[in-house]
Amino acid sequence: MASKIDFNERTLAHVLMIFLVISWGFDYVPAKWGLEIMDPLTLLFIKYILGFVVAFGMKCFKGSRQWIRKKDIPVFILCSIFGELIYFYCEYSAMNYIPVALLTIILGFVPVVSVLVERVLYKRIPNAKIIIGIAFCIIGICFVLSSDLKVIFEGRIFGYILAFAAVFSWNAYNFITASLERYDSLTVSCTQMICTICLCAPLAIHSGFPALSEFSPQLIAGLLWIGVFDAGIGFIIMVYALKKLGPTISALYSDFLPVSTTFFGAVILHESITWLQVVGGIIVVAAGFVVIREKGRLDEERLSDPQTH
Repeated sequence: MASKIDFNERTLAHVLMIFLVISWGFDYVPAKWGLEIMDPLTLLFIKYILGFVVAFGMKCFKGSRQWIRKKDIPVFILCSIFGELIYFYCEYSAMNYIPVALLTIILGFVPVVSVLVERVLYKRIPNAKIIIGIAFCIIGICFVLSSDLKVIFEGRIFGYILAFAAVFSWNAYNFITASLERYDSLTVSCTQMICTICLCAPLAIHSGFPALSEFSPQLIAGLLWIGVFDAGIGFIIMVYALKKLGPTISALYSDFLPVSTTFFGAVILHESITWLQVVGGIIVVAAGFVVIREKGRLDEERLSDPQTH
């Protein structure tokens, strides 16, 4: 009976993660709408105000009263700077230069950078499969960039630079967040959102908010989606999946984000990419899948045997 319940819960987690990846792909559409009338940090401020309401509501519902240690406050601020402000500023700004499909393909490079950083900082040697996966990721990225050579120096190069900056920023965030393991997920989420809101507020106020007349019903619905669902409910789904499926399988789902993003980018935003870029995207997704799977396996072995290096 217990195994049947566990199976049903894992099945539900898989279904929710599939839905979440599709939803994440759609998130770029309302973000693109919002960036037409506001700057990236103002959009981020609105998004996290809405997300915080949902996350804090869940924290109150669960009765979590975990307190933050004073010495960890600078760590939470750094997490917000790298994982929210810099990451989303670069990601949102890049959308002004390159199609969202190409942006998410570049973001698929995150696990590769993570492996390289671990090799430099912690002397962790990747296995042959990871090295091959990294090589193919680089080849895939080259396919994407080579197809854009004619226009890359006409403005798109800034989009690619911002996308790669987002990749490095997210990796910095991951390594900094590792020091906050003693806190439950909702506490980490709510605290980081508070830090992000406080850091964004002066910048958003300085930039100025759009007039209410500029908020169309479509945009309002889109902002509610990326705030309430993406920053709020989506986080809850991710936490559920992490508990039922583990970090490696959960991370594998995010590797398929370029597929859903390409679909919504083409259907709703009418963006197009070349066949060579599609091939490059497939290579990056497949290679990233291998890197994440193998890295997860090595991490599990390392946790089970502390003497393993």
